Amino acid sequence: MSETPKRKTHTSTAVKQRYNEKTYEMIAVRIPKELASRFRERCSQSGDSQASVIKKAIEEYLKQS
Repeated sequence: MSETPKRKTHTSTAVKQRYNEKTYEMIAVRIPKELASRFRERCSQSGDSQASVIKKAIEEYLKQS
């Protein structure tokens, strides 16, 4: 007896997208490729997500104010 794989619905994706747009803000930066490459490598080695490192840096910066 084979099971049919679950399919991803567009409704659930749309719901998640609406939630993310309501809850989060995107900040885009342009940095040199060399710096980005080193950052990705370091995050990979340490097991940290890139977003968590950046979020932590922003929180520390805001504490200085």
